[in-house]
Amino acid sequence: MDLPRAFIPEARRLLKLARDDRRAAERELAALRPELQATVICEAPLSIRRQMIELLPSPEDVIPLIPEAEFTYICRSIGLEDASWLLPMATETQLVTAFDLDAWSGLSIDHTRLDLWMAALADSDDETTLRAARALDPEMLVLFLRNHVDVTLKPSEQEDPDWSPPDNSQTLEGQFYFVAKDPKDDIAPLLHLLHTLFQGDYWLYFRAIQAVKEEMTTENEEWALRWRTGRLEDLGFPSWDESMRIYGFLRPERLADMPEETQALDFESWDLPVWINDLPGVQSDERAFFRAVRELEAEERSAVFYAIIALANRVAVADRMELGDSESLPGAIDKATRFTSLGLEHVAIEVGLTLEETLRRVPIERLFRVGTNLDRESALPKSIWEDGEEEEEEENTLVDPDGLH
Repeated sequence: MDLPRAFIPEARRLLKLARDDRRAAERELAALRPELQATVICEAPLSIRRQMIELLPSPEDVIPLIPEAEFTYICRSIGLEDASWLLPMATETQLVTAFDLDAWSGLSIDHTRLDLWMAALADSDDETTLRAARALDPEMLVLFLRNHVDVTLKPSEQEDPDWSPPDNSQTLEGQFYFVAKDPKDDIAPLLHLLHTLFQGDYWLYFRAIQAVKEEMTTENEEWALRWRTGRLEDLGFPSWDESMRIYGFLRPERLADMPEETQALDFESWDLPVWINDLPGVQSDERAFFRAVRELEAEERSAVFYAIIALANRVAVADRMELGDSESLPGAIDKATRFTSLGLEHVAIEVGLTLEETLRRVPIERLFRVGTNLDRESALPKSIWEDGEEEEEEENTLVDPDGLH
């Protein structure tokens, strides 16, 4: 949901009031409709968002309005071990996005973070656990279970009349027996998940527990990554392969090529999963990008805002930043504006246009690519250098034969 940004000045006044007079701020917040209360929460620094939420008369009406990534940041800032009280108020989309952003490292599941989210669900309530389990990909549930337990299916009496359950194993229905892979492992969250599924959605329980025994880990990982990639694309985070195109190699003689189109700015907006009301550093005179932005019309500045956020999302994915970390997007924006500025200045000088006119004529992603080609050693993600794959990447996914995409 697109929250009312026109309310931002008033939201900031309420935040100042909350520091000076908590009771007065609580009364004024109570008089606002939920959308405006959500704007106040999003404007608050992460360090005080919990205190602001506690001032709300009906936080259950406000939390579902928080952008998906911001909900994840709030939970992380509180600490997942203390955030279980927030989860029942979240929508299924917010919960799934939290797992998508924070339970992965690059293209692989981060089992430590996944365990923390599962523990937070276990500390909430059965209804929330069941909602989340149904919303998550079944492959995610299987991978969580498989990381902690081995599962054995009881054979029929005819197959093995002397069969006995594995030592220290447990069962809920007398057919599937599971035992902790590590005797020291705390599997309480896992037990809560299995009990909740068994009582509330037996077929999902059966699907998950059987898959732990029968299905291949690699296949579940591939499908989990595929579903996550699709959802992140809907939020403005393209796949890693697609995102890496922003680092495409450009031949030196093509760096200043101009596109045939005379208007590069897209004036359509889209719902952001994060709350950003202005670009970091927009008041700075150091970078050509910001100097050019200040010369644009209001509608043009809005188009540039969304374009640079879209570019920053690609940077975050390509550089394999932690998408659940609130510091990742500002870091990606900083890198996006830095190399876009390099490209902008280079193209403007070469073609003899002003900075703002060049920004109108040349897509921001193109300017970023020009900038990265002027200093590839600083621009390219560390993973390329560490893997020794730079030349192969340039010859395949990173080369732009036309020099204009």
